[in-house]
Amino acid sequence: MITTAPRGTQDVLPQESYKWHFIEGKLMDLARRYGFSEVRTPTFEHTGLFDRGVGDTTDIVQKEMYTFTDKGGRSITLRPEGTAGVARCVLEHGLLNNPLPLKLSYLINCFRYEKPQAGRFREFRQFGAEVFGSQDPAVDAEVIALVADIFTTLGISDIALELNSIGCPHCRPAYHEKLRAYFAQHIDSLCPTCRERLEKNPLRILDCKNDSCKEVAKGAPLGIDNLCDECADHFASLKERLTAMGIPFTVNPQIVRGLDYYTKTVFEFVSTSIGAQGTVCGGGRYDGLLETLGGPSTPAIGFAVGLQRLLAVMEQDGASLGAPPACDIFLASIGQSASVEAQKLALRLRRAGLHAESDVQGRSLKAQMKYADKLGARYTVVLGDDEVKTGQIKLKRMDDGQVEETTLEALPALLCEK
Repeated sequence: MITTAPRGTQDVLPQESYKWHFIEGKLMDLARRYGFSEVRTPTFEHTGLFDRGVGDTTDIVQKEMYTFTDKGGRSITLRPEGTAGVARCVLEHGLLNNPLPLKLSYLINCFRYEKPQAGRFREFRQFGAEVFGSQDPAVDAEVIALVADIFTTLGISDIALELNSIGCPHCRPAYHEKLRAYFAQHIDSLCPTCRERLEKNPLRILDCKNDSCKEVAKGAPLGIDNLCDECADHFASLKERLTAMGIPFTVNPQIVRGLDYYTKTVFEFVSTSIGAQGTVCGGGRYDGLLETLGGPSTPAIGFAVGLQRLLAVMEQDGASLGAPPACDIFLASIGQSASVEAQKLALRLRRAGLHAESDVQGRSLKAQMKYADKLGARYTVVLGDDEVKTGQIKLKRMDDGQVEETTLEALPALLCEK
């Protein structure tokens, strides 16, 4: 077992890691253009943060968290999602004293004990963004526009935006009572977990993956039919703004998301190309989260994109994932003094920003050139006693064999120009 990765995790191998760098670079650049600044939070937090923030009626808290007691007797949990930790960070460091709205983005690893399947892992990577301090639907539209731009920029076309509003603390209690009355009539068809949810949080039943519960939920009262005037106006304005920006969407009254902190707007971007687990991005508004954690009442909205699922969709769609890094130049050498010179020159080239390699295994010249070819080196130089003495070298372009004469001193500048 010590030579096998734990189930639900994955190694990113050298021949694949460039894809991750490509995606993450695009995501962070887009976030920057939308005015987001990066925040980095701990991999683990006090368990109470997720109990209170995510919600003790959610599957994440009830079934999926990696929780342990540390050596100080404290209950610690590996983060199952990013928003609660960012919210804690905002409160702890007084970030709400900065100009609002506060825009934060992050790249993190998350951990959930789930059944591994296509696009779902127990350790997974997320890109997320959060906005604190504005309740205007214009912010909701801007956040959704950022996600839409992510998919456009990455060349993903097989993706659809689904939108819903789940109300607020003013209109949701009455809706909960309607749900309780409805599901009570079908209690025998509910799974044991949903029977417990019936009193605590009937909204969670709408998010159950059990086939019997999903069938019952189809006939449940719809949240968008039970919104207060404020929530209805907010939702109408959001739809108006998305339409004006040319961002297509479908209203899906079944979306509630899997976390208790959501209010009003909830949304998902769904792909049909990666199997049953087609939600690539999910998010929504969580106006009560900071207050729940002991902070001031602060409107907020955010989203998270699963990078494993994003990568799977891109590969399925044939989208560009950049190119693997290639060696700029290989410095072959003949003899000890030439080997020393090659290593010294490689250092100069690397400090000039180039990927340079020299022989460090004492290979023959023939073996060195084969190795250079395997590296995909764009150029090669062979250093022998004459080259070391005169400083005159021949730079060979590997794709067509073209040779150019230059000097050891001029080589770094010449390659940087190419």
